[in-house]
Amino acid sequence: MKIFTPLKAGVLMLGLALAGSGCAKNKDIDPSITNIAVTDPNFQLLEDAAIRGGVAITLGNKNPNDPQGNYTVFAPTNAAFNRLGIREAVDLTALQPAFLTNTLLYHVYSGLLAGSSLTVGNTSASLLGPTRRIIIRADGSKYVNGSKILGTDVKAANGLVHAIDKVLIATGGNVVQSAVALQSAQVFTKPELTLLVAAVLKCKLEGLLSQPGPYTVFAPTDQAFRDAGIASVDAINNMTPAQVTALTGILANHVLAGSLGNKFTPELPDGTSVTTFGGGSLQLGAFSNGVLTVKSKSISTPANMGIPDVQCTNGVVHVIDRVLLP
Repeated sequence: MKIFTPLKAGVLMLGLALAGSGCAKNKDIDPSITNIAVTDPNFQLLEDAAIRGGVAITLGNKNPNDPQGNYTVFAPTNAAFNRLGIREAVDLTALQPAFLTNTLLYHVYSGLLAGSSLTVGNTSASLLGPTRRIIIRADGSKYVNGSKILGTDVKAANGLVHAIDKVLIATGGNVVQSAVALQSAQVFTKPELTLLVAAVLKCKLEGLLSQPGPYTVFAPTDQAFRDAGIASVDAINNMTPAQVTALTGILANHVLAGSLGNKFTPELPDGTSVTTFGGGSLQLGAFSNGVLTVKSKSISTPANMGIPDVQCTNGVVHVIDRVLLP
């Protein structure tokens, strides 16, 4: 399956070219969005990502699809890319180019979204298609999905830039399709979540998790399954009926539904106990630096979030480093 919608002809994206760079030299004229990204060292990895993504047209130009010619870009800082293990340009080769390109498009809005319009519950469409929503925590900190908005309204000749602390990820598929995309190397060049996908298929949960939900899913990595004693796909496929029943209970302990479904990290009730889809309970840790830990009854060390806040069509997935045994 294709995890992202196809790119539409003529879509403009934050790129790498230095087109229009002369504007940046004139103090009386605002630089383009492209120039802001290229000249600010805090966005070096964003520029590198645009190169790797193969984007042909840049935001050094006016937006032809907006009457005022504007774009708004939620711009991940270098530190945001570092969260994904991307510290220099060569690290971007771990991501499939199509995934990277579509991820960049998810950060762009066609038109002007001023900081004052980023109010709680506000949603906006992206050039990729899927929307993003604004979340405001009790302390007043503002987020787009699970990414903290570090600053707003950096003015450009063709729009605005808002800096964020995490890369926004939307898959364009449901929870199961998104896991399969990771398992089949459509996201990272190295497959991941292979054991989770095998477990979901063995327990015949793919139909349930493909329904509208919404769901919040904690998705253990392959290493997390191996650490829990589930070593391989063959081991899962050869399980006895009793073992499959036990595995089904384990998987159900990783899913939140109802009012807890479709929650990004800043929306999760941190510091509290929550009931899972399977009727078990999880203890959510304190919200810190954009993530929180998750602990189940039968593990001594809480699970950490490696890749939080992956938006799917029927919920949100948080990739974690431990299996949440009931």
